Amino acid sequence: MKRLFTIFLLMMSCSSYAVDTRQLSDPKQQETYETLTRELRCLVCQNQTIADSNAELAGDLRRQVYEMLQQGKSRQEIIRFMTDRYGDFVLYKPPFKGKTSILWIAPVVFLLIGLITVFFFIRRKKAAANLHSQAGALEINVEKQKKIRSLLEKGDPS
Repeated sequence: MKRLFTIFLLMMSCSSYAVDTRQLSDPKQQETYETLTRELRCLVCQNQTIADSNAELAGDLRRQVYEMLQQGKSRQEIIRFMTDRYGDFVLYKPPFKGKTSILWIAPVVFLLIGLITVFFFIRRKKAAANLHSQAGALEINVEKQKKIRSLLEKGDPS
């Protein structure tokens, strides 16, 4: 009984995460539908495509894409409609333009800043280590000089 209940719970949890799929009669339209749903971003989740999201808005966007394909709209027309309505943010990979340039350039800039920071941090650590070792060497030299002076002044008994 307990085993049957566990299996039932597992089956229910899998079905609760299912995302609705729509079937088009034309295989080319079906492929376009699947491609578009993987290229459009869920505006609620922001890190998922509308194909992967369970959000209500993602379902509405999938339905909108489906209906537009049934009306005979092309892929470009659907993308233009979505970007006109929601902006370039709706595209999972936004194009490089003036508005979206920060999305493309910022990661590179942050990477360079991080690498430069690490470079100078390591350089400063090495300089501090060298300075410390030189200071230790100077102490040894001063002690050797004192010992040599004392030997010269006293004379070597051997």
